[in-house]
Amino acid sequence: MKPITPTDRTRTAGPCPIRMARFHLIVPMCLLMLARVLPAAAPDGEPEPIKAFCVDFNWGPGGPNGFAGPGVWADADPVRHVEWYAKLGVNVIQTFAVSCNGYAWYKGGKTPAQPGLKHDFLPEMVRLGHASKMRVMGYFCVAANTRWGLEHPSLSYGIPSDYHLPLTDAYLDFLAGSIEEALAKSGMDGFMVDWLWNPSDKARKEANHGQWLEAEKKLFTELTGKPFPPDGAPSKADQLDYERKAIDRCWRRIHDTAKRVSPDCVIWLSCNNVRSPQLSGSAMLKEVDWLMDESGNPEAMRALSPLLGAHTRQLLCLVGWGDQHDARKVLSDPRNDSFGIYGFSRPNPDSLPLPIKEYLGKSMDAFGGNDHNIAALARYFNGKPFGYTEP
Repeated sequence: MKPITPTDRTRTAGPCPIRMARFHLIVPMCLLMLARVLPAAAPDGEPEPIKAFCVDFNWGPGGPNGFAGPGVWADADPVRHVEWYAKLGVNVIQTFAVSCNGYAWYKGGKTPAQPGLKHDFLPEMVRLGHASKMRVMGYFCVAANTRWGLEHPSLSYGIPSDYHLPLTDAYLDFLAGSIEEALAKSGMDGFMVDWLWNPSDKARKEANHGQWLEAEKKLFTELTGKPFPPDGAPSKADQLDYERKAIDRCWRRIHDTAKRVSPDCVIWLSCNNVRSPQLSGSAMLKEVDWLMDESGNPEAMRALSPLLGAHTRQLLCLVGWGDQHDARKVLSDPRNDSFGIYGFSRPNPDSLPLPIKEYLGKSMDAFGGNDHNIAALARYFNGKPFGYTEP
């Protein structure tokens, strides 16, 4: 998530499984679930509309690729962040369990914390968010994890800010362990799953001259039942078959792990290509709790609706791409009232966007780029007309 251009989104996150004793997971999880506060139902009995935002710690200076370096934003204050979200008018905070640089936003786990992490950030965000009647969601990037890629070079196509991780057994063990740990330690209400894709051909080309890693060749044979072609190039049909099966296998591991640890948790899929052939026929579309289209295209989501589960809630990402979206236009159309609404912003140097008082204290037209759209959300989420200016 990077408020520059959509192309940035597609350009950009031996076996070491995480294992934890059940006693240390179940007891803290039970205590944390007792404190969970869910959004109230709307008066007509329908779930409260989803109003969500993310101050996006994935992006920042200092990393070896396009992601923030380890420890960037590590001094972020949960109190100031929850206050900012509350003034924005959200009922869902999307923050981070593990960001794309591979480090966690909680302390004391097997997944290393962000170096210099000042606060036990995610658990504190959950505690404070729940006290303000907001859901708090974590985040995992599936296809990119800089730290894990560096530590497992035979299982990664380098560390570009692009899809670089094959969905091998070792990686799924790590991912599932991270999900289990974060749910148990934080009490978060669920989590966003981002970049649930296979390695990109671009990453393979840049890292390995287009050749597949031996580990991924083995996975191809395991999932398709076909030997990997000696010339190193599966047919398009065989590659698509492999990619669909790899995604389904990864989804099953994510879903079953999360629902075992916290049956009521929300699994939220963020998808930058809801029409991808890799998703065609996937059980994930029926089983996921929330599905978000990053393009912010209501028509694409309406077309996808028949393929989703009866319980799946649909969201649109309307803020984060600067001038690429016009949030006010989409939000002004009553046909879009059924969608949950989401936005994100990279942080300013103080780890937050502009103060909400500033967004509401000036005309929307006083802002450009992404701030113009945040100003629109600040009004929409707080039930104010778009022409409103706070006295």
